[in-house]
Amino acid sequence: MKKWFEPLSTAWVGVVTHKLRSFLTMLGIVIGVAAVIALMSIGRGATASILANIESMGSDLITISPGAFTFGGVRGAAGGTTALTMEDAEAISQQVPYISSVAPSYSSNLQVVVGSENMNSSVTGVTPEYWEVQGIEIGSGTFFYEGEYQRGTKVAVIGSNVAETLFGTTDPVGQRMRMGSIIVTVIGILESEDGGMMGMSSDDAIYIPLTAMQQAVAQPRTAQGEKVVSSIALSVADEEQADQTTDDITALLRDRHRLGPGVDDDFNIMSTQEIAEMMTSTTDTLTLLLGAIAAIALLVGGIGVMNIMLVSVLERTREIGIRKALGARETDIWMQFLLEAALLTFAGGIIGVIFGWGISALIEAMGIMTTVVSINVVILAVSVSIGIGIFFGFYPAWNASRLNPIEALRSE
Repeated sequence: MKKWFEPLSTAWVGVVTHKLRSFLTMLGIVIGVAAVIALMSIGRGATASILANIESMGSDLITISPGAFTFGGVRGAAGGTTALTMEDAEAISQQVPYISSVAPSYSSNLQVVVGSENMNSSVTGVTPEYWEVQGIEIGSGTFFYEGEYQRGTKVAVIGSNVAETLFGTTDPVGQRMRMGSIIVTVIGILESEDGGMMGMSSDDAIYIPLTAMQQAVAQPRTAQGEKVVSSIALSVADEEQADQTTDDITALLRDRHRLGPGVDDDFNIMSTQEIAEMMTSTTDTLTLLLGAIAAIALLVGGIGVMNIMLVSVLERTREIGIRKALGARETDIWMQFLLEAALLTFAGGIIGVIFGWGISALIEAMGIMTTVVSINVVILAVSVSIGIGIFFGFYPAWNASRLNPIEALRSE
């Protein structure tokens, strides 16, 4: 115990005796550790926020979109036609088991006008099942249901941003607005999402019955006369059958689209689990990149530790000579300076954690974004800071231990 206590106490005296030098030594480590904690917490917060948005969509959601899909350099589809149709949705609903609801939709950009206010917005024609499948919540008013859909009633449910832009402080429910060639009545306002997944939010959405949408725009048709839709969303009754359901849908659509063996799919099927996996992979990569950038600050701090420790050795040459003359061994001198560097970087790491944690908390408190401070990252950052002290303090400590005691005593 004494073997470790004596060099540790000597190192501590060296730290507290030279306060300014100790502060300058720690400064780089404090900045580096704080940057690691803050940036990693931002990356993990982004992951948590995205996963929360995906989970709010429901784990049983499957979305089918037309055409090829590419992610991570892998092309997912390439078939001859790139269209999904109402008839595809009906076939899925009737022929694929374990499906509770199917909701085709068709979107088009339309100029929306209310009095002197107007905006160009994406208007989506949907079926009554769309609300349940997508888990959309109403803020005020109501959704449209089967009766209005069958009659092609010209009604609309709009997002909060659309309501504010077109109607200002006036309650939009019951008001009318022109879109394309038709006039619709607003019957509902969607619950504000305060930003959605990947910047996509229903706050800017306008939904009308798909049957009314067919009156507002000329809905495209395939060569066979089938009505084209933008996407098909569906919910699975049994989540454990999601993979089998995806396989069944793939087989059905390939047959309906007459895709022969060896021909790639001309549609893309994505479940919420797959979306979560892809987004998590992307944000994890971003988090590692942010951590690597912050680690550069730690490296610079380590170089600063070595430089200041070398200066410390030069300033204390006579002290080293006296200790050696009194019987201190090379290992005692080496241990003293190495422990001094480790103490400084450990203290810098703790202070850096406090600052980094504070920055993360401030960012979240200001509502800029969600941050998540992981205890694993904290332990890693402090451990790395101590490791940096030992690594970059090794040469100055070794240099001090190799000084000739006679020459050291002559030093002024």
